[in-house]
Amino acid sequence: MIRKIIQIDEEKCNGCGACASACHEGAIGMVDGKAKLLRDDYCDGLGDCLPACPTGAISFIEREAAAYDEAAVLAAKSMKRHETISETTTSQESQLRQWPVQIKLVPVNAPWFDGAKLLVAADCTAYAYAGFHQDFMKGHVTLIGCPKLDAVDYSIKLTEILRNNDIQSVTVLRMEVPCCGGIENAVKIALQDSGKFIPWNVVTITIEGSIR
Repeated sequence: MIRKIIQIDEEKCNGCGACASACHEGAIGMVDGKAKLLRDDYCDGLGDCLPACPTGAISFIEREAAAYDEAAVLAAKSMKRHETISETTTSQESQLRQWPVQIKLVPVNAPWFDGAKLLVAADCTAYAYAGFHQDFMKGHVTLIGCPKLDAVDYSIKLTEILRNNDIQSVTVLRMEVPCCGGIENAVKIALQDSGKFIPWNVVTITIEGSIR
């Protein structure tokens, strides 16, 4: 069938992986350092990956493609979730790399920020998602907070952290509930105010404990 589907320009792709993280269907993967559309039937044609791409490497085209297979996508997500839970139950090693972790308490400058991949997570995500340590904390410096409970503007401190340190990337981990929009918005403002171009992506956890 002829339908709207994404196209990735490999020459423009810088391999940051932001589009793969933004694709909720798992249609995009990283192959040899470049983003690839892995399966036509996993691409819903809605383009969640487009705004995540910092180089404009992704566009829409209309071409012959397999129909979007929602059942197959849900089955793949379910399998991945069970694999994650299995891995988590067999490996309980903490992936915490620094202390403290609360956004309110971390210093603006610290040695562990140098060259770090930053995870900014709503604190509920650690309880909702079973693979929090292995899937998100591993290899990252972790900052957590709750914009609903903390009477502070996270964007001010986050701006200083991004501005004064060599941060390589930022991953925002939030719950699907509306109040978690505060932590995502704080990171957006901090990225803009820092004056730096830093690859970033947002991952949303459902209240059932899966990745949306």
